[in-house]
Amino acid sequence: MSESVTDWRGLHSLAFNGVSVLVTGGAGFIGSHLALALVELGADVTALDDLSNAGPNPEKTIAPAKLVVGSILDQDLLAQCVSGRRFVFHQAALGSVPKSVERPREFDLVNVTGTLNVLEACRAAGVERVMFAASSSVYGDSQILPKIETMPPAPRSPYAATKGAGEGLMAAYAASYGLDTVSLRYFNIFGPRQRADSAYAAVIAAFAKSLLGGQRPVIFGDGSQSRDFTYVDNAVHANLLAARSHERLNGAAINIACGQRTTVNELARLMAQEVQRPDLTPIYKPARAGDVPHSLADLTLAGERLGYGPIVQFAPGLVNTVRWYTQGQL
Repeated sequence: MSESVTDWRGLHSLAFNGVSVLVTGGAGFIGSHLALALVELGADVTALDDLSNAGPNPEKTIAPAKLVVGSILDQDLLAQCVSGRRFVFHQAALGSVPKSVERPREFDLVNVTGTLNVLEACRAAGVERVMFAASSSVYGDSQILPKIETMPPAPRSPYAATKGAGEGLMAAYAASYGLDTVSLRYFNIFGPRQRADSAYAAVIAAFAKSLLGGQRPVIFGDGSQSRDFTYVDNAVHANLLAARSHERLNGAAINIACGQRTTVNELARLMAQEVQRPDLTPIYKPARAGDVPHSLADLTLAGERLGYGPIVQFAPGLVNTVRWYTQGQL
């Protein structure tokens, strides 16, 4: 059952009815939301996932999408999954900036070689377009706000570097082989089904776990750092718009966000208020390697190239997410 607050049929009508698609990482956080939206829109959906970041009962979660358990490092399996697919939504990746600092080779293998494997399979199968889950982390710690796509990449972590390499591959394949691609630079995506059971959990999931467990949330740094927190339905919408584009996207990198920023201190206050535990004030610990101070997206290009604008703003998205965690979904 989808936790989406969005009427996908109202937004995308019959654009995907009967269309065959593959979602890599389709049992993960963003991928599962995307797979379910595509199912709702009548697409024939296959999800390829190694289940390393999936929640419980992934087959049930994304049904009736077909789940294939396996890795994007398995070239033969990829070829089978891509065969006959019109669109590929490449969401599979290892996430987490701090985890990448600890395990850079593993991140390079999955996020760079894995992405090359996906592109090679798509090229061989004659796929029409590949949508790539890129990341705002490629902007690094530049103080210039908002972040605009013409800014030079400045990755500050192995994770960010692998995402930048993925963008380069998308652009190269569009130029060299005629395979149309687009890199959607996600800004701090959050929502239901984002896992909280890890030391590397994203901040909203981690805060939810602490607050609902009666514990004070931990902030790394002084909490003044700000993020363009983006509800997951916005990322799904952007992928669907990109697939529907009547013009070639030619490997373009495009920001996907809400276009507003919230400090981590404010986030902690809002979430404590939402669960009626304002007494649970944050604990502050030293900033982590690779973290950037501020993030805010310019959405001009997204509007021009995709017709994208946020469909769920931060505040209602946060309420919906906290409600999901409150209902025992941690």
